[in-house]
Amino acid sequence: MEIILKQDIKGLGYKHDLVAVKNGYGRNFLIPQGLASLATESAKKQHAETMKQRSFKEEKLRKEAAANAEKLAGVSIKVGAKAGENGKIFGSVTNIQLADALTKAGYAIERKNIEIAGDGIKQLGNYTAKVRLYKEVAATINFEVIAE
Repeated sequence: MEIILKQDIKGLGYKHDLVAVKNGYGRNFLIPQGLASLATESAKKQHAETMKQRSFKEEKLRKEAAANAEKLAGVSIKVGAKAGENGKIFGSVTNIQLADALTKAGYAIERKNIEIAGDGIKQLGNYTAKVRLYKEVAATINFEVIAE
């Protein structure tokens, strides 16, 4: 079954992508939830026209994202967390705290676009995270977890 995505879906595709999924997944989940629409012949033609008109805008967005990725590559963020005497954090540092720290530094990045490697950060120290700025454009940022 071919569908046209209405939103970005992690592991499946991005908004306005034409993807093939299993019938049950498309019919029972994606379409009823409003995440996708059925790719009929007329919908495919309309989608092709829309994509042709969007190509200029997407190229501009891609260039902006690449420029932002270069800026983010040199940035080092400090995230504060409550910690014990041996450097162990009470709780863990998540992408929410990292998104807040990036916002304070002047970069508006949604938390869903930040991926921290591993199961979470539970110790003080230096770490890296991957930030997805656009479909194929991602940046790696360095951040330090410090005690508050």
